[in-house]
Amino acid sequence: MAAHDPQGGDDERDASKEAAETVLKAFGGVRGMIDMTLPGLVFIVAFNITHKVPVAAWSALALCAVFVVVRLARRETIQHAFSGVFGVALGAWISMKTGKAEDFYLPGLLWNVGYCVALAVSALVRWPMIGLMLGPITGEMFTWRKQNPGRLAAYTRATWAWVVIMGLKPMILFPLYFTHNVNLLGWLKVALGIPPMLLAMYVTWQILLKAPPPIKAELPEDEEEPQK
Repeated sequence: MAAHDPQGGDDERDASKEAAETVLKAFGGVRGMIDMTLPGLVFIVAFNITHKVPVAAWSALALCAVFVVVRLARRETIQHAFSGVFGVALGAWISMKTGKAEDFYLPGLLWNVGYCVALAVSALVRWPMIGLMLGPITGEMFTWRKQNPGRLAAYTRATWAWVVIMGLKPMILFPLYFTHNVNLLGWLKVALGIPPMLLAMYVTWQILLKAPPPIKAELPEDEEEPQK
């Protein structure tokens, strides 16, 4: 029987933790996913209660504003909260303009389609978007593209995984949009908010666990931290 290598086990656990934290951080963490999901829930609940598109739209927008204020008060990044505000504001404006509640979800559906297309194109041209997102966080920047072919292959596989998993959302939701069934569209949009993203993040994590370690990018001498 082979002897157990505690150092190897520690290295594996460290790699697992780093990969998981990197993926979670890149997509805004749990808070980021909540910030992007709850406004849609508030919209459909408010619409069911009042049956008024403006009330539902302003309720969702008010929640986004609260998220931004809370993050500012805690001195946290507002990147994901602000992107949520923009999407909700656009959906609110369109739905109030047309008077159709289902139009609140139209910008998000179009964004999902565009995002999947961008992911697919990035993988095809060998600049996989997952690598572009994670490279600065891992400190490797773009060394994975020329110096680390195994890492490039892993990022490419992860990007295609995102295309497949995230592409299921518009395939399910767009037909519902054209049926004008606001309730089913709204509840399914909420239900399909976090689970597919968590699945895509888990698949990415598993792929990166089997990938070669990142090669840290070397900073120019004038950017290196001066010795004290």
